[in-house]
Amino acid sequence: MKLSTKGRYAVMAMCDLATHAEGKPVALADIAERQEISLSYLEQLFAKLRRGGLVKSVRGPGGGYLLAHKAADTRISDIILSVDEPIRATRCMPGQPIGCRGNQSRCQTHDLWEELGNQIYLYLSSVTVEDVTARRILGTSGVMPGGCGAEDVSPLLAEAGE
Repeated sequence: MKLSTKGRYAVMAMCDLATHAEGKPVALADIAERQEISLSYLEQLFAKLRRGGLVKSVRGPGGGYLLAHKAADTRISDIILSVDEPIRATRCMPGQPIGCRGNQSRCQTHDLWEELGNQIYLYLSSVTVEDVTARRILGTSGVMPGGCGAEDVSPLLAEAGE
């Protein structure tokens, strides 16, 4: 299963917005530059996020976007669903009695992939923008050398005898 750039970029932009707003609107051009995302693409995403009630727009000089809710109340799953990104691991449409095979039956592993999609959704529903910006997510980005934003941990590995 692969999350498209639409969902990933929307989450990246919302986390950037939460980090840089400080009570003032943030211009999309600033987010686009910091996150290396096309401004026109961000404009499309933020139109969807605004319709989804996740951001508020402020017009005029000094305008831009603000989170519509606290970062602690904004779930990652809501962001992804707002930009029309389905969270599923099957080719079939959820809830449909027919499968994705040529004869409209479901494959033997259908239930496995459907449950994986459910677990991904549950996980993303349990994570908020604040969790991401406060770095409360388990991962390797701050642990493994050479990772995106990674720290050099070779002294730590040497101490551990590795």
